Amino acid sequence: MAEMQIQHQEDHNHIPNNPNNPNPNPNPTHYTHYRFPGKVPHHQRHHMDKATPSRFKPNAPKREHCICITVFLLLLGIILLILWLAYHPTKPRFTVASAAVYGLNATTPPLISISLQFNVVIRNPNRRVSIYFDRLSAYVSYRNQPITPHVMLPPLFLDKHSAVSLSPEIGGVPVPVSVEVTNGLVMDESYGVVDVKLVLYGRLRWKAGEINSAHYGLYVKCDVLMGLKKGIVGQVPLLGSPVCDVNT
Repeated sequence: MAEMQIQHQEDHNHIPNNPNNPNPNPNPTHYTHYRFPGKVPHHQRHHMDKATPSRFKPNAPKREHCICITVFLLLLGIILLILWLAYHPTKPRFTVASAAVYGLNATTPPLISISLQFNVVIRNPNRRVSIYFDRLSAYVSYRNQPITPHVMLPPLFLDKHSAVSLSPEIGGVPVPVSVEVTNGLVMDESYGVVDVKLVLYGRLRWKAGEINSAHYGLYVKCDVLMGLKKGIVGQVPLLGSPVCDVNT
């Protein structure tokens, strides 16, 4: 009986082919064939490698480019550090060697007319760097007020480890000042001691070999204490060593 049921079930599932039916099997079974990478033939795998770009290959040139830039910047920084240590310039030194006064007059309304001459020595302490001085000017002040007009000085060049001397004549033209300045100068002259300030300012450039630097500002203040008595004209003694403060 069981064999008959199995046979009946097989006969029920079997559908005879109909020559007039274009689709002899109404419920065909479709199979999808998958190819695994390990099963690809060797000759086809070679063409697939050429046709399919790797996701890592385009990044290789960028990585090499970044490494080259990093190495270049590192070497450039080392070279600049060596040059800076070898050629790092020291600012110039200014010294007032002597002073002369050729006239001091105070009038009203408060005007001061004073004529002075200073011998200024400028030294370049650098052994590898020269200095250009451009657009130098000078004036004299008293109690933080100018008592002479500004005077233009000629351009200067200081070679490596050298010195130069300047003797600018400053003043001779009446300058309006405050009453405090007029009274202070007259009183100091009567005591025989006058404290003035020589100011030089302009721009400088450093020169190392064939390389010239950009312009840097220069501002120099020299405190000069002079022995001055009324009626004395010419060179006057300097009381103490004038101190010059140099800012670049």
